[in-house]
Amino acid sequence: MDTLLNCDIDVFVDLPSTQRGSHLSRNLEVIAEIVEQGIAQPIKGLEVLAADICRKLLDRHEYATYAEVHIDADYFLQRTLHTGRKSIESYKLMARATHKRGDGMMKMIGARVVGMTACPCAMETVDEIHGNRVKMEGDLPTITHNQRNVTTLMLEVPEECEVEANDLIEIAEASFSSPTFEILKRAEEAHVVLTAHRNPKFVEDVVRDNLALILKKYTLLPDDTIVTVSSESEESIHKHNAMAERVTTLGELRHDSV
Repeated sequence: MDTLLNCDIDVFVDLPSTQRGSHLSRNLEVIAEIVEQGIAQPIKGLEVLAADICRKLLDRHEYATYAEVHIDADYFLQRTLHTGRKSIESYKLMARATHKRGDGMMKMIGARVVGMTACPCAMETVDEIHGNRVKMEGDLPTITHNQRNVTTLMLEVPEECEVEANDLIEIAEASFSSPTFEILKRAEEAHVVLTAHRNPKFVEDVVRDNLALILKKYTLLPDDTIVTVSSESEESIHKHNAMAERVTTLGELRHDSV
């Protein structure tokens, strides 16, 4: 099934020192042409769209040696809650393409995903102070504070390589203490909270788990594939946020895992 996306598109070309400004109308012409082609023949992916625009920019701007394209799009997927109820959840897709005249095209695909983390530090401290007195009957976890986590992961690959954005979203959601949902009934709220508190994570843990799943998923991508994972937990008991990021390659991750 084809998907319609509402996109923001930014395009860039470099200028020689002998030229005062670029021909901006050419940028708009290139975007319009590629979009029209997409209507006639659906585009395989957002990063493919970025690469096509990037290539045409250099064709149209004969004085330029470098072109770059950024595309951001709102995206929606159907998710199933533990009760079996279906839910439509929103995400942000990001695509980048860079092309230097005479060199190969590089494209990047990524996703920004919102989830939830439960703080392990506060959980451990509460447990040390109060022990079992804060635990109710059964196997309920010790209380802690919650954080809304926003994670962005991106992979930069050669043009001939393909990365499915849905897979990146699934990797991010699997790396939270718990995924979150736009609409929750009371029993579903309780399930999300319990899931998160049984799986407490620092923001650094979220980055580590994303990288581990990326390494497991993309065994066929080359070692020089650039991987960027950025995660920010919006604190509930502090006036600051916690943020962690790693920029690496699949080759480095494979070496670290040996």
